[in-house]
Amino acid sequence: MNSYRHPGLVLTDHRFTVPLDHDDPGGETIEVFAREAVAASKAHEDLPWLVYLEGGPGFGARRFVGTEAWLGRAVREFRVLLLDQRGTGLSTPANRQTLPLRGGAREQADYLAHFRSDAIVRDCELIRPRLTGGAPWTVLGQSFGGFCAVRYLSAAPEGLERVLITGGLPSLDGHADDVYRAAYPRIERKVAAHYARYPQDVERARAITAYLAEHRPDSAGHRLTPEGFQSLGILLGGGTGSHQLHHLLENAFVTGPHGTELSDTFQEAMRTATSFAGHPLYALMHEAIYGQGARPTDWSAERVRAEFPQFDARTALEGQGPVLFTGESIHPWHFETDPALRPLRETAELLAARTDWPALYDTERLAANEVPVAAAVYHDDMYVDTGHALRTAASIRGLRTWVTSEFEHDGLRAGGPRVLDRLLALVRGESDR
Repeated sequence: MNSYRHPGLVLTDHRFTVPLDHDDPGGETIEVFAREAVAASKAHEDLPWLVYLEGGPGFGARRFVGTEAWLGRAVREFRVLLLDQRGTGLSTPANRQTLPLRGGAREQADYLAHFRSDAIVRDCELIRPRLTGGAPWTVLGQSFGGFCAVRYLSAAPEGLERVLITGGLPSLDGHADDVYRAAYPRIERKVAAHYARYPQDVERARAITAYLAEHRPDSAGHRLTPEGFQSLGILLGGGTGSHQLHHLLENAFVTGPHGTELSDTFQEAMRTATSFAGHPLYALMHEAIYGQGARPTDWSAERVRAEFPQFDARTALEGQGPVLFTGESIHPWHFETDPALRPLRETAELLAARTDWPALYDTERLAANEVPVAAAVYHDDMYVDTGHALRTAASIRGLRTWVTSEFEHDGLRAGGPRVLDRLLALVRGESDR
């Protein structure tokens, strides 16, 4: 273990060896990395543990500088474990460079089938007694981390002291089609709100889309397309995302010796915003996190999008309507345009066709839950359907919800201590609302 200091914190790096397949504990192993954070003034105290599960899938735990955001509130009473879920961050990586070591596409897909919330929870349960001496701990799950927390309640509630969920209550039995069928109308509302705030962006978006449809520029091997441009709508799910998108669009064009063209600045910003080089598991596993039973996900977001023709960019250009941005969805074309994903196209196809996903949630166990749980549900969250979230909340015995329109999906980061304070008060029965 390696310990060092940040302002107000003592950080300690941990590495754990876990089975790739927990049903085969004597088989292949991988490494899971986690960073412990404790207040410098309490570094030698016997504090309860809180493990943080990041959103995603496919993102390592957030790298904080000192006690920023919610972490400063957490270390007032907890020893915090920032877990890089398997395949992310400093855990054994899974990407275009490492997956070929598994073999061909079939072997890669079989390997990645072990990278869902069920395996992440079993990693946690293997790690927990090594750190706590067997005592249960508190879980804080953001977005997909909340999906993992609900799986935790289903599979190993004995390991939990309490559970805090922010923007991450999954549908317990919905297929990916149900998720995206509910998502596209929400995304359309977010786009309409953006255009109402910045009406000048309607023509800018049309001009950018038309340029990309005609020219198809290449930025560092990343093919820039109208569909890729539309995917910038993922920004609209964050509290400042509409402003970020506007600032990106306002710098789109320059005039050079050959006329008007997309600026290098815009092309680089678009490439950076839409690249999966830093989080390929997000693209590979995004629909797999909804897989349960024999029905394949089968590129759900792409199929369901056809039910909402207003999202077709070329149709928008042929008429007078606005180009609609999309959001948190993965499509086959991602594996053609992004050099970080291109070698993994066949692997992604096999995952989309998979028909043996095990169930993730135990509804009977959740209905009999005894672990204190509180969840922040963000009103009209672009990433997680509010209706689905509230139905799940009603299915988990004792879960207390805080439904708020004050924050978007990134409320835990943006609201920091306030969000964590509210959830702790709810889960401890210190707040009536």
